[in-house]
Amino acid sequence: MSVKAVRIVWRITRLNFRAQLEYRTEFLLMIAIGAIWQVSVIVFATVLLTRFSGMGGWDSSDVLLIPATRMMAHGLMVLFLGRMHSLGRYIQEGRIDIYLVRPMPVHRQAQLEYFPTNAIGDLTVAGGLMVGALSRSHLDWTAGRIAYLIAALIGGMLLEAALFTTVASASLRFPSADYWSRWVEDLLGTFGNYPLNVLPRAVGGFLTYGLPLAFVAFLPAAVLTGHGHDIGVPYWLAASSPLVGALTYLGARLLWRWSLSNYTGVNG
Repeated sequence: MSVKAVRIVWRITRLNFRAQLEYRTEFLLMIAIGAIWQVSVIVFATVLLTRFSGMGGWDSSDVLLIPATRMMAHGLMVLFLGRMHSLGRYIQEGRIDIYLVRPMPVHRQAQLEYFPTNAIGDLTVAGGLMVGALSRSHLDWTAGRIAYLIAALIGGMLLEAALFTTVASASLRFPSADYWSRWVEDLLGTFGNYPLNVLPRAVGGFLTYGLPLAFVAFLPAAVLTGHGHDIGVPYWLAASSPLVGALTYLGARLLWRWSLSNYTGVNG
């Protein structure tokens, strides 16, 4: 992206944010909705810390790092790349055809459609949970561990964005595929907050190699907490989670470009 393009993106983002601020009550409500949407994770963390000493062979403080990592990666995804989640609806409504005649990449136009105010609520809850997880952790947070955690958050953000970009790509050919995004979102929220080794092996295998949800938070947390050798996944693969996220996103963007070049309209 050129310097000129970055300036345009920044200007549009500022305008979108200022537009949201014009309606202060709605702005605050959207932040609250983003936070309230994560209440189930807060309840899970509270029950985990007050009722159980651990889960699946993990200490409770180690388990807490999983939802904290997933929620932080999710909040970043919603803030920077989350509009792909809504692209299926734009395709069904025919609005994407308008994007095609503008002198800006369709993907970028979709990301600049509006400012995701709810992401502020998501990140507020995620930040609080991350602070709680790190403060309870018995790990020695060296520069290497901190750097890996940051890389894992970026990788998790990219992997989640890749899943929704793949669904959006499918929606260009099959508009009803947009419903898959809700299924993916439910799976992330349901299985992304605790060790996958507590699940049946077939389910854990699917969420690792089929729908690679495990690479968002579970596998990075396993590497950070010293559980990387007993999770049924090669250690090198678990440790490569940030790279897997980046490569998966790159593949999803290539799929998106190919799908868009073959797009013939919502009615085929």
